[in-house]
Amino acid sequence: MSSDKSQDTRSRILDAAWRRLESDDPRKSRMGDIAKEAGISRQALYLHFPSRTELLVATARHLDEVHKVDLRLEASRAATNGIERLDAFISAWANYVPQVYGVARAFIAMMPTDEAAAAAWKDRQRAVRQGCKAAVLALHRDDMLDPEWDTKCATDWLWAHLSVENWERLVRECDWEQEHYVDTIQRIAKQVLIRK
Repeated sequence: MSSDKSQDTRSRILDAAWRRLESDDPRKSRMGDIAKEAGISRQALYLHFPSRTELLVATARHLDEVHKVDLRLEASRAATNGIERLDAFISAWANYVPQVYGVARAFIAMMPTDEAAAAAWKDRQRAVRQGCKAAVLALHRDDMLDPEWDTKCATDWLWAHLSVENWERLVRECDWEQEHYVDTIQRIAKQVLIRK
């Protein structure tokens, strides 16, 4: 199998898994369901992804590639001070949530009974937590972190408040405008975390 054909098949599989997760019944994201959606045999699927956990983790990361998450994070990574980095990270993540909401919602719903979905969601949440930690460490480095916080607890607080579930409640259930949500989270994070 040529590497181009293999890469094309891999992309088809990841896109099929993405569609299955965003469907009306994301529980229909078993290996056989995904193989059928991709138009390949189960055996061919297993050649690319030996386990469902590997497939779902790769699918979540595939969304990051498709939605150019590294480009979204450029402003945060290039920030020259902690406050700028905090604002840029919150903006990048909060504006990314609507793009991945369907898959995130599926993983969250499936986690209690589906180890593969739980592993995929935890993998992506570790990445979000790393972004929160980088923003908090930048504040600390600039001596801007409120002394009542240590860096771990500040990271915990920021990560919890940037959860998909909080976005869902405020934007989807309470009808907040996306821009208002982002502005509010940025403002509150600065009020809570930055030295007075």
